[in-house]
Amino acid sequence: MGIQRSRRIGAWCVAASLAAALAVGGAWGASAEETTETTSTGNRVFFRGGAAGLTSDRAGELITDGHGVAGKNDGSFGYYIGGGTDLMVTKDLWGMAKGVAVVGEIGLEFKRWSSSNVANGDTTGVTGVSNGGLSKVQLTMLTVSVAPKVKFRQGTDFQPWVIPAGLDFHVISPTSSQINYLDIGVQFGGGAEYRVWKELWVGLDSRFHLASNQTNTVNNFWTAGIYGAIGF
Repeated sequence: MGIQRSRRIGAWCVAASLAAALAVGGAWGASAEETTETTSTGNRVFFRGGAAGLTSDRAGELITDGHGVAGKNDGSFGYYIGGGTDLMVTKDLWGMAKGVAVVGEIGLEFKRWSSSNVANGDTTGVTGVSNGGLSKVQLTMLTVSVAPKVKFRQGTDFQPWVIPAGLDFHVISPTSSQINYLDIGVQFGGGAEYRVWKELWVGLDSRFHLASNQTNTVNNFWTAGIYGAIGF
């Protein structure tokens, strides 16, 4: 039930953001004009955070809960914090569309999922040499990403954006039962940002991350939150 709810929330957030960004961008992209307050570069450094959810929990694994011998570590909801930079590539889609910019985003993101006091690899009975007790097994994930971001209404105070597809590199913790912890995947996202003063921006951000699951675990997840950015 919780997993299905998490999937619905993630799909809804990303779909709504993409639809809104495309609608606003399509309506106003052509009319965008540079303002005197806009920096010449369009680059940003940003810090973001919010809610996150796995589409499938990690219960029943050896290291996450000792195969569930004393309860399941089945949390799928959590939070994320991260940061990164947007580097301007083109402000007019290489001369094809006025006001439509493309930036290259480089991001780093940490996620912590809801965790429980459960059996683990050191709990008596889990393995032949285990002699410990129950403890909280923290479920976390680290993602490094590189993605193209299409920004509409370049040069104005309100700029919606979409990520058509970006590359993810994931590290899961704890490792899988097979002691694998590295994965790759793709992300899709959408959002919008508003200039509050000079080159200080605030924005909304939602994404869906589809992993290749090379760790023998399902690592797909969604995020939805807010961010602050500084132009430079």
